[in-house]
Amino acid sequence: MSIEKGQEIPSLDLQVMGEKGPKKVSTTELFSNKKVVMFAVPGAFTPTCSMTHLPGYITNADKIKAKGVDTIICVSVNDAFVMGAWGKAQNAEALVMLADGSGELAKGLGLELDATGFGMGKRSQRYAMIVDNGVVSHLAVEPAGGLEVSDAESILAVL
Repeated sequence: MSIEKGQEIPSLDLQVMGEKGPKKVSTTELFSNKKVVMFAVPGAFTPTCSMTHLPGYITNADKIKAKGVDTIICVSVNDAFVMGAWGKAQNAEALVMLADGSGELAKGLGLELDATGFGMGKRSQRYAMIVDNGVVSHLAVEPAGGLEVSDAESILAVL
């Protein structure tokens, strides 16, 4: 069962790429006392994620933040090295590129995706959410293969 509007983000430690390598960051640190837009992609450097999903948030980062959002997070079941490299390749300096390397956040949110049939193992479903002080206020989960409700424009429309 997936997380729903009104529920809290689980307390977990994840990673981001720091100047000296992977750096631990807690969901408490990321979400407490902040308004956050977090979107998840099945994999860094994959076609839809790299050509459409992530670029939409990069392009619209200022508009999203102008709506009172403190942080925009892109999360994927990839390690911090991959997320850091993908962020650099996409010029995503305005976003937090969050590594859910073991899929703990995807599992904790109930938004896992079994992509073993595609050789990708356990991943995250594609979604976007708005989180106010650690509590989900909006959740948009894509149907398989879709990018219609979790793109930056759709999130801008509900902010």
